[in-house]
Amino acid sequence: MPRSTTQPSDAGEPLGPLPQEFAAIIRPELPSLIQEIGIEVTRAYPEYARLLKGPYGQAIRLGLEQHISAFVDQVASPAAPTTLRDEMCRRFGRFEAYEGRSLENLQGAYRLGARVALRRAKKVGRRYNLSPSLMLSFADALFAYIDELEALSREGYLQVRAESVEQTEALRRRLLHLVLAGPPVPRTAITELAEQTGWPLPDRVTPVALRSPARLSRSGPDNDVLADALVDLNDPQPHLLLPGPFDEARRRVLEAALPATRAAVGLTVPTASAADSLRWARRVLELIDTGVIEDAPLAFCSDHLITLWLLADPALVDQLAERELAPLAGLTPTRRDRLVETLRTWLDTRGTAAQMGALLGVHPQTVRYRMRNLDARFGGRLTDPRSRFATEAVLRALHLRAARTGGRRTGG
Repeated sequence: MPRSTTQPSDAGEPLGPLPQEFAAIIRPELPSLIQEIGIEVTRAYPEYARLLKGPYGQAIRLGLEQHISAFVDQVASPAAPTTLRDEMCRRFGRFEAYEGRSLENLQGAYRLGARVALRRAKKVGRRYNLSPSLMLSFADALFAYIDELEALSREGYLQVRAESVEQTEALRRRLLHLVLAGPPVPRTAITELAEQTGWPLPDRVTPVALRSPARLSRSGPDNDVLADALVDLNDPQPHLLLPGPFDEARRRVLEAALPATRAAVGLTVPTASAADSLRWARRVLELIDTGVIEDAPLAFCSDHLITLWLLADPALVDQLAERELAPLAGLTPTRRDRLVETLRTWLDTRGTAAQMGALLGVHPQTVRYRMRNLDARFGGRLTDPRSRFATEAVLRALHLRAARTGGRRTGG
């Protein structure tokens, strides 16, 4: 029912609901009024003139008639249902969304129609000598009615926009999964889906692994930098894919977009290698969890490549440790650990007995004793470059592993 208001008029009379007899006065005006509104609207909004001449012209005319007739029907019978009118308004809103327009023109057309109707009502008012209070009530009810039409059209418009966003996000997630799947997914399948979603397929990408549950805030001032990212926050291991390198602008925005989520940035790689880079980023998060890598809101694979390499296959490290440290087999755990630590320090520093003693916290003579013991057990293996490199790699891996176990012996 058209709304009334209690705001007093200029004559001091309160505005009330329109009398039902008013419908009988205005109804004969409808055919010419509808025609006049159509002329004014199409003159002001040429795109609607083109639509009226197209395949949807009849439906648009019917909608216009429904809008105006429903207003008069509500005056005559306030309890009359408005189902048909409501659906027609929502359909108008949906149509604007499908056409890729904003609601601005439709809202302008509604309000222009209301002004034309008000102009006609004034003529009718003078003809029938209607009171100023009644004409004010008509204007109040008319613009309240227009508010209803706009709200209903907005419902339809937002419905289509929401569906479109959901469909686009679903397609972008599908594209993300295809890119990360790598071969044997045909390149043409990825290219076609990228074109369908409007995502320019880049030559290089930067994956980012997120710790679950991930929350991505897009309220920052520069979050359009993330608009070109492919995102999947619902995956058990949430992640996103950024086109191109990870520059300072992306870093600033990502830190703002992940205020409560830890993340690891993978290496910038060719798009075909995105899965490998994401795997390394996820491994960084695992090593943070186990204490090998220091925790930080944003970690970078590029800072931990040697660690990732040395701990890529723990079982293989165990096998290498068993082989490379075989000369120390049979010693007590305590003696073995002392020799291993001395050997690792020597391989790291190639220092003098005094320098190594300072690092190990023992007397230089103790260092010399241990080094003689190591020379006797390893023989020429410590002077052979290949054997020395293998031993050093194993000891570095064991040292990294010990960091996550509180210094307990691991492997070998």
